[in-house]
Amino acid sequence: MTGGEGAAPRRPLTLAEVELGSENERLGVARDSMLCNPLIVKAELGKPQRNCYTLPGIDFAYGLYIERTDGGVPEAIGHWNTIKPRTHLVQEMPRDYIAMNRGALKAGYTTAREYNLYYKAKDIRRKDDGNSCFNKCPPELPADMTYGIKTRSCTPFFDVLHHRYQQLWMEQQRALTTAERVEKKKKEKVRETRTTLLRKNPLPPKEESFWHLPSLEKVKPHLSTLPDRKARQKAFSATH
Repeated sequence: MTGGEGAAPRRPLTLAEVELGSENERLGVARDSMLCNPLIVKAELGKPQRNCYTLPGIDFAYGLYIERTDGGVPEAIGHWNTIKPRTHLVQEMPRDYIAMNRGALKAGYTTAREYNLYYKAKDIRRKDDGNSCFNKCPPELPADMTYGIKTRSCTPFFDVLHHRYQQLWMEQQRALTTAERVEKKKKEKVRETRTTLLRKNPLPPKEESFWHLPSLEKVKPHLSTLPDRKARQKAFSATH
């Protein structure tokens, strides 16, 4: 590979340069396009690799060619070219409908047709904010005003060293977990039935009473062997 140092770039191989028994010898039909394909061309022993691109002639100028349109030095000496002034285009401002509506209302117009006639008669345009006095003369600022971002407050290193922020975060997480559990219990609460209510609040036991014939209930006595009421109470008190 040292033989190619300092030599002219090797052009693509041609069929006339191919020697018998060389690496790029082709049998049968041979074309020049075969020697321009880098996948087919084989490297020659002791010679640098050839490029497979056809190069232009010696008189070819590489790069972008720009034709001279100014005429060069003769035209600069013989003519005086001046820059033409640019015409300042006046920007047409949009209509100020707020001012026109205000004026139409003061004039007593109420319908849409009257408003359109007023727009044609009183064509009021919006003012150019670029030429306002605020842009020309900025407001006066205090002398001790500080520009930029305000200074951040100092970090409480005492709380950082004592893991105060970790404790606060743990408390918040515990409160959040408790609230989630309560909410989950509310959602999972089963509706009570009559059976569950009777288990919690059983009915009072019913007193047993002997059965009596309806005809014998609340029957007044038909026979009284005691002479009066006092004797009855005296006999009743003696037995009980």
